Amino acid sequence: MADPSDKVADNVSGKYYVDSSCIDCDVCRTTAPDNFMANEDEGYSYVFKQPENDDEEALCQEAMEGCPVEAIGDDGD
Repeated sequence: MADPSDKVADNVSGKYYVDSSCIDCDVCRTTAPDNFMANEDEGYSYVFKQPENDDEEALCQEAMEGCPVEAIGDDGD
């Protein structure tokens, strides 16, 4: 489970976030490319835009569930 006290600094504020356990596997960016982006210099992904509609919300949820190291968190509504 992602640790809300260990969020990477690049995340925008809001419901979804990525913590420092991210291994930059590309699952989130492939699943929800409108919401996740890579920090290629540091080797992790982060939330650059919170979901703005039901489709993006569903894709962010899918990315969170598919993350192999559970680095994506959801602070709730």
